[in-house]
Amino acid sequence: MLKRRDIEKKETEFMASYAQKSEGSKGREYREPEHEYRSAYQRDKDRVIYSSAFRRLEYKTQVFVNHEGDHYRTRLTHTLEVVQIAKTIARALRLNEDLTEAIALAHDLGHTPFGHSGEDALGELMKDHGGFDHNCQGLRIVDLLEQRYPTFPGLNLSWEVREGVIKHATAFDRPRPFVPFETKTPPTLEAQVVDIADEIAYDNHDLEDGIKSELIKEKNLSKIGLWKQTSQEIKKHFPHITAEIANYQIVKSLINKQVTNLVSETEKNIRKFKIDSVKDVRRMPHKVVCFSKEMCELRKPIREFLLKNLYQHYRVVRMSNKASRFINELFAVYLEKPGQLPPATQSRLNREDTYRVICDYIAGMTDRYALDEYKKFFEPYERV
Repeated sequence: MLKRRDIEKKETEFMASYAQKSEGSKGREYREPEHEYRSAYQRDKDRVIYSSAFRRLEYKTQVFVNHEGDHYRTRLTHTLEVVQIAKTIARALRLNEDLTEAIALAHDLGHTPFGHSGEDALGELMKDHGGFDHNCQGLRIVDLLEQRYPTFPGLNLSWEVREGVIKHATAFDRPRPFVPFETKTPPTLEAQVVDIADEIAYDNHDLEDGIKSELIKEKNLSKIGLWKQTSQEIKKHFPHITAEIANYQIVKSLINKQVTNLVSETEKNIRKFKIDSVKDVRRMPHKVVCFSKEMCELRKPIREFLLKNLYQHYRVVRMSNKASRFINELFAVYLEKPGQLPPATQSRLNREDTYRVICDYIAGMTDRYALDEYKKFFEPYERV
């Protein structure tokens, strides 16, 4: 039988010196006996997968609200795509795939219903009550809100996974200071890989979903250099394929180009900055995992195009505005009469701030649960 010690030995033999080994973890907040045949990070990823918060991602918005169609990405499918991309990068760089996977699985647990519009609404409602952002909420979930164990709250994940959640940083995510995680210190390379895998996934897959929804017109993408070049390559090799297959192949090729560039540039940085250990990673004034300057310039028009043509499309803006109203009105109803909250949530009101309890409850909702709650409160013939 392959035991935990054997797994830790294999990590030392195979992984790069700068990879975060499970044997070198800072551990868990609450002491637990180690598992016989799973490493610390293998246990972490299992705990995330079995959590209620992870299952709820299936019905939380990525860009398109769940009821708009079955073929668009949700927070769950997006998370699985981030896992796949991140593990590919981690494997190529000889990093810890288990740690990378655990962080990737947990990185979006704190997201609200209705995507970033839901987060913005809760942020405004909570601005005088401790604030809200989904990184901090994700850490609250894994540290406090998941109730699965008799001797401690939360999932009691390893320090490095929790750090990866709270320090998650992309164009949409800005980490806030959070004790005991120093924001000026870069996280592990594994966490840095997840950050960029997240960007690669949502940039390219939002393009695909945008085309499928017809909110993005394919002819307009020809103005984007990287898309145009990749499109020409695909159509040269496969001149008779359908538009649907062509778009899938273009997106697939775009992801491959970006991942290949990222791995190459990161390897250069590791050599350039003489990164030989996890301590070396943490001493850096900036992240080591990054694209080349040329790839950053090539990616920029795609992000600008998505912002203008998808995220600010009038239909998406309308849905975002509706979502904000749903959340504001639900929050007001619960705040006026907290006795309308479910018993398990009400039980927290005696020991916690009412605003935070309501915020946790709404943030944990799926899109469809939030819509159902809204109907129960505001449609007179809906059963409560």
